[in-house]
Amino acid sequence: MKTSTEADFGSRAGCPPPSGPELLAVPQRGSSRCAARDPGFLEDIKQATSNFENLQKQLARKMKLPIFIADAFTARAFRGNPAAVCLLENELEEDMHQKIAREMNLSETAFIRKLHPTDNFAQSSCFGLRWFTPASEVPLCGHATLASAAVLFYKIKNMNSTLTFVTLSGELRARQAEDGIVLDLPLYPVYPQDFHEVEDLIKTAIGNTLVQDICYSPDTRKLLLRLSDTYNRSFLENLKVNTENLLQVENTGKVKGLILTLKGEPGGQSQSFDFYSRYFAPWVGVAEDPVTGSAHAVLSSYWSQQLGKKEMHAFQCSQRGGELGISLRPAGRVDIRGGAAVVLEGTLTA
Repeated sequence: MKTSTEADFGSRAGCPPPSGPELLAVPQRGSSRCAARDPGFLEDIKQATSNFENLQKQLARKMKLPIFIADAFTARAFRGNPAAVCLLENELEEDMHQKIAREMNLSETAFIRKLHPTDNFAQSSCFGLRWFTPASEVPLCGHATLASAAVLFYKIKNMNSTLTFVTLSGELRARQAEDGIVLDLPLYPVYPQDFHEVEDLIKTAIGNTLVQDICYSPDTRKLLLRLSDTYNRSFLENLKVNTENLLQVENTGKVKGLILTLKGEPGGQSQSFDFYSRYFAPWVGVAEDPVTGSAHAVLSSYWSQQLGKKEMHAFQCSQRGGELGISLRPAGRVDIRGGAAVVLEGTLTA
């Protein structure tokens, strides 16, 4: 007895209905080919099915990236410096890093990758780490490193107390502490900078604001301007800085970031800080960065010499604001401590 499927098969293809495994291949409506008489017909169907399955796998890999946003150097959400963090289970096409960073449109997007196929985000202790602004990749980003550690510690529940990140700036470590996360970063020395070489940049950025000291960090290409001690925190917070024209004034590549800093004030009724700062990096697509770990790897070197201290407490005076605990260590390293709050968790689907 013929089934309805068998009868339909024969009537549409114009050939006797097959039996057994041949019934697996059903031709398109109106096709003159028949699996019983054309062995290549089954192979075509198998190849099409394989191609479709491979396409599904590729789309699944590209369209399911775990992504988080964490506010760094703060204990409260919507303060500090937000960074996007992507967890890469597989290799990502090189240009996709920059496309995702541009889409996130935060000062930094971090990409954590496994170093070996058997690594596990919850159990392994060493990962690769890269950072991208909306405009370019950068060699070091403190707040996005802190955000990356926070995601692994707080959301993925990584079992280790210390994580190591392999980066363009060497191996960086992040360890859990009672009052946040401690980053082990390189300490970058600064050197006196001749005023006349950067006079146009200074005048463009801050006009006639009094500058007490000028230093330069060749390792990071950051220019540090210490404002006059006659100014206070409120002055620095409200200072209008012109970043729009800096790219025209400084286009040699020597300067990639501008640090404005001010000596701290006695605490009185408010919390005491050893120094204040703001940071601007239009050269890498960031007009003003809310809280900057890499800038404090430079500031720590400068203010340790000025104040004769190895333990310091700093505040970055952006609109969002952020606090950093600083501890200089031997061998040219500095511990920078801060809190973090993970405020968003989702899946990147494009």
